[in-house]
Amino acid sequence: MAHLKSLRKHLVYLMTKGGAHATFEEAVKDVPAAARGKVPEGAVHSLWDLVEHMRIAQWDILEFCRNAKHKSPKWPKGYWPKTQAPPKAKAWDTSIKEFLADRGKMCKLIEDKSTDLFAEISHGEGQTILREVMLAADHNAYTVGEIVITRRLLGVWK
Repeated sequence: MAHLKSLRKHLVYLMTKGGAHATFEEAVKDVPAAARGKVPEGAVHSLWDLVEHMRIAQWDILEFCRNAKHKSPKWPKGYWPKTQAPPKAKAWDTSIKEFLADRGKMCKLIEDKSTDLFAEISHGEGQTILREVMLAADHNAYTVGEIVITRRLLGVWK
């Protein structure tokens, strides 16, 4: 039981803390509105693309874990926003709030002692909650790195 408690603690840390890299919160803090929809020279995505992509991907992973009737967006188009810039002024903040809310739900799922981290998800193809949590954490860390690089290219990183 101590090992499982420790694993849950480490998974929540993996989802929420930066460790060896910036956190999501640090990566999106104080981004000027004018920079959110710009694609730097040599890059493919804007900051809006990356933030909204993180939100959509994490939401999809969470819903797959919780809901047997969930239908994932079509790959790859459904995992990216329709526009390179936020469509409305509030969209940036809304996307960040929804990302953080879903991350919190993922952490509650991890911490719930009734969640069997190792059991195969009944509607999946061999996936477990443990695998999906690690997938989300890995994707989030990778994309936070992309956000930091994009901010540096735009000249809006500390």
